[in-house]
Amino acid sequence: MKASRILEMEQYVGQKGSASMEELRQYFQVSMNTVRRDVVELLRRGAVEKVYGGVCAKKSDQALTPYEVRRSKLEESKIAIGRAAAELVRDGDVIFIDSGTTTLQMIDFLSHYRELTVITNNLEAIIRALPYDHIHVISLPGQLRRKTNSFTGAEASRFLKHYNIRLAFMAATGLSFHGATNSSSQEYEIKQTAVESCEQAVLLVNQEKFGVTGLMTFAPVSAFHTVVTDARPSDEYVQWLQSEGVRLHLPSK
Repeated sequence: MKASRILEMEQYVGQKGSASMEELRQYFQVSMNTVRRDVVELLRRGAVEKVYGGVCAKKSDQALTPYEVRRSKLEESKIAIGRAAAELVRDGDVIFIDSGTTTLQMIDFLSHYRELTVITNNLEAIIRALPYDHIHVISLPGQLRRKTNSFTGAEASRFLKHYNIRLAFMAATGLSFHGATNSSSQEYEIKQTAVESCEQAVLLVNQEKFGVTGLMTFAPVSAFHTVVTDARPSDEYVQWLQSEGVRLHLPSK
């Protein structure tokens, strides 16, 4: 994921002191265009300085925030989003939980409901739901994609169409004026089917994903009933969501 990769890149440069663009491309196994975009983001944050052929750790009195601290904060935001999303669920609901580390966080906050049916292609969500007898789990068929621990394939999408889903909790690579986007063509059809088949689609994204555009748009923002995020986005995005009739749901303090 882009947000995690940028944090890792910041830590990598901070530890080594400097790195060439080619070194970053090889280490993170991404294209040179992706490296350039990530470096632009690091420069914008003030995390690094541009040097000939690459970047170096910014020389200042303040050290770069340790990666573990940044990762911990990112994890906290995902948990907060998961908790807020779980508040939208009602007893007896049939819900879809998308693949992703943010949607995964919902499971532990579903423990107080008496009965729920969770349909998912998220392997980690299936495992996390095992201790909760009241959560009936229906797994989508398909091939396991190890990079995301999710089941994918055309049969998964066809299987999903058979169920009456009240809420579909969706993950995304980014949310921009292009809509909700993702970077995996293997998961695209499942995401699209889930949004189209449910009564209400709910998008779970942290602040770092606003303004980010992935490879494919699986749904326009108007297809979502609610966007759950960890903090109030910019006025531009708040106004945009309102104009599209989308509710903004934030974690309670």
